[in-house]
Amino acid sequence: MPAPSSSSSPAALPAVAAPAPSPAQGPGSGSASASGSGSGSGSGLSSGLGPVALVISAGISVQFGAALAVMIMPRAGAAGVVTLRLAAAALVLLVLCRPKVRGYSRSDWGTVLAFGVAMAGMNGLFYQSIDRIPLGPAVTLEVLGPLALSVIVSRRLVNVLWAGLALGGVVLLSGHGGGGPSFGSLDPLGAAFALGAGAMWAAYIVFSARTGRRFPQADGLALAMAVAAVISLPLGIAEAGPALLVPSTLALGVGVAVLSSVLPYTLELLALRRMPAPTFAILMSLEPAIAAAAGFLVLNQAMSALDALAVALVIAASMGAVRSQIRKKAA
Repeated sequence: MPAPSSSSSPAALPAVAAPAPSPAQGPGSGSASASGSGSGSGSGLSSGLGPVALVISAGISVQFGAALAVMIMPRAGAAGVVTLRLAAAALVLLVLCRPKVRGYSRSDWGTVLAFGVAMAGMNGLFYQSIDRIPLGPAVTLEVLGPLALSVIVSRRLVNVLWAGLALGGVVLLSGHGGGGPSFGSLDPLGAAFALGAGAMWAAYIVFSARTGRRFPQADGLALAMAVAAVISLPLGIAEAGPALLVPSTLALGVGVAVLSSVLPYTLELLALRRMPAPTFAILMSLEPAIAAAAGFLVLNQAMSALDALAVALVIAASMGAVRSQIRKKAA
């Protein structure tokens, strides 16, 4: 789910000269003049690889945040974890960014509201899913949302091919990894929650890009996070109640918020200002691959040949999407 260089805090995010193109635009359209004074292929290469590094860093941050979230789940439940995560993230971002609330149009506020609803839905549905089905199948089903987005909004056949390759990799990884249950044995409600989370993830990608264009630095992200926290708060209180105020639980909640929300959402917002939504959506398929690598390196979970093949397919699809983006920018 959506994920660093710790040097870019939300309080001092660099101003990005070129806003992200809309999902219907190509990566070279609209804002090419913003950085057009740079020369040659070197600037095109760096502008293509920079957002990719942000997305990968966000994915790594999310994996550590997920490890902390597992520790909180027995204490506060799925809705309680979501509330702690979003509320703590909102407080951190609001304090660091101190966003302005005046001078924006009704359309701007509508975009922030939609972004907040997407974040609340994505997190809430995903945690309800992993409360019922294993993490691997849940992530695989959730990834279908961004992959579908990449196919729907793309104008190039090659993006459809990369999305198909990535989908094959994540399905193979979850279906075989660790000898877990097949998709046919999954709890139907848990699978439905995962698919719903995927739909909200696709909406998050779209509205994150729009918010990045309308608001300076991370102001829009901070405001949208506050909206998501307000939406999730009643559900978390209803499920966890006083457990949300236990100091140790609160401390873990802050850690989850920073690793799973503040860092990855900020990094992804910056990436979407310099990367088309279809490419970003395909790169999100790296999430299961990062999780598999973390399991092997940190938890000593051996990978079978099929697992390694699945990871290779996902990485190949992501690299192909990046190369396609860089070539089109350089054209």
